[in-house]
Amino acid sequence: MTGAFRMMVDVPTKDGIADSYLVVPEGGPHPGVLFFEDAFGLRPRLFEMADRIAAQGYAVLAPNILYRGGPCPQFDLAALQDPEQRGALFGKIMPFIRQLDTATITSDTESYLDFFAAQQGVAPGPVVVMGYCMGGTNALRAIEAFPSRIKAVASFHGGRLATDEPDSPHLSVGNITGEAYFAHADQDHAMTAEQIKILEAALDAAGVTYRSEIYEGAQHGFTMSDTAAYDEEAEKRHWDNLFALLERTR
Repeated sequence: MTGAFRMMVDVPTKDGIADSYLVVPEGGPHPGVLFFEDAFGLRPRLFEMADRIAAQGYAVLAPNILYRGGPCPQFDLAALQDPEQRGALFGKIMPFIRQLDTATITSDTESYLDFFAAQQGVAPGPVVVMGYCMGGTNALRAIEAFPSRIKAVASFHGGRLATDEPDSPHLSVGNITGEAYFAHADQDHAMTAEQIKILEAALDAAGVTYRSEIYEGAQHGFTMSDTAAYDEEAEKRHWDNLFALLERTR
């Protein structure tokens, strides 16, 4: 993409520095999109995705939400196309993911929002938050914590959005004042059909404006073209729905 400012930036948080990717189109100011990574972290595929969003006229900030484990790349990602090795890599990453409880996500999100709002070329006012895999889960927690600063959320193959934990994300959807979109993989161990029903029931009870869709035949991680879970048709559908949400809430 041409006609944009893009670079890695350091976002200060209460617990350290989150290495982050920032891309802002020329002109502006542009509406902000806070982009939460999947479990495999910031890498060329995510830069490409952030650039694609920016090409539609949005400023994008993609923080390394696992920065407590060090700057990206934190792991050898050469084998993401191998299903077995992809699964083994999840095992190495999980300890870092477990560090992200609700309080930590809330604190980090405030830092990301503050940094983003101070950047030249970013329009004032609420942003959209979006995420993939664990990033989708954290995106939901983010809009619940900051409904006045986040106007919409999009979660793609987000996991554990409805659990029996006392701080399960679905229990706080009543805080959401904006719009929400959820794209679920057809068979996802991290977000089962029963969990989807629980999430949707909570959204209905809270009166949230939302769409929750199951992508038939897609696996968890279906948007990521650099992994074994990639599904070209599902990825295209996700872009269509994401850009529709961004346009509706622009």
